[in-house]
Amino acid sequence: MYQRRTLVASAVGLHARPAGLVAKTAAGQPAKVRIAKIVGGVAGEPVDAASVLGLMTLGAGHGDEVELTADGDAAQVSVDALAELIARDLDA
Repeated sequence: MYQRRTLVASAVGLHARPAGLVAKTAAGQPAKVRIAKIVGGVAGEPVDAASVLGLMTLGAGHGDEVELTADGDAAQVSVDALAELIARDLDA
């Protein structure tokens, strides 16, 4: 398993347009990526990063930390692609 943490850069967090962009990118990755919001240093319940509704249920706002995880040969490539996307301001 490969995992990576990053901060949510979008002003509205992982809601609406940013959630759609993340979900679309996740769906195009070779490995299935799961994402969880970090609260008090601990990862919460992960959801499928390719699900807009799942992303919105995380309640991850601007500046919140999230953890991305994936398994398999393409795990690192898939997780890194999403981590770099989430770390950008997707509202711009």
